[in-house]
Amino acid sequence: MSTGNEDQQRTYTIMEAAKLSGLPESTLRYYETINLINPIKRGVTSKQREYGDDDINMIIAVACLSATGMSIENMREYLGNRTRGAGAAEDQIGLLDKQRTRLLEEAHFMQLRQRYVDVKIGYWKAVEAGDDETVAEMKQLADSIAGELKLPREDKSKGDAQ
Repeated sequence: MSTGNEDQQRTYTIMEAAKLSGLPESTLRYYETINLINPIKRGVTSKQREYGDDDINMIIAVACLSATGMSIENMREYLGNRTRGAGAAEDQIGLLDKQRTRLLEEAHFMQLRQRYVDVKIGYWKAVEAGDDETVAEMKQLADSIAGELKLPREDKSKGDAQ
């Protein structure tokens, strides 16, 4: 929705802002309610939210932080630090480094879960083929991966639980 005046910013509806940012409209409203993003200007007659280019840029930045799984508290801190410029660099790096570490840990556990699924596929293929030796190997391997995932180990007396 263009304003028609070249000196003014373009304005966007909440639906357009949601589409541009990838965030649901409800999340945009929530982020405004909790003051994670600045209050959005309302139309004079319609009273509908009118997002400007600066609002869209901020929302996209928040969407990117949110997509990393960053907590609202950390996003708030990160966004608040921006006005400090170079003086905030150490704090910003710390927040982002902490987030990177968390993402690396998530990726590690995702790989373990994928390995577990692969092992279980191997287990069931061995069961299907009647290959008792491979069945036993797959059980051991699954138990080992479950330990890495910090899951309870399978009860050996009951056979395969899954």
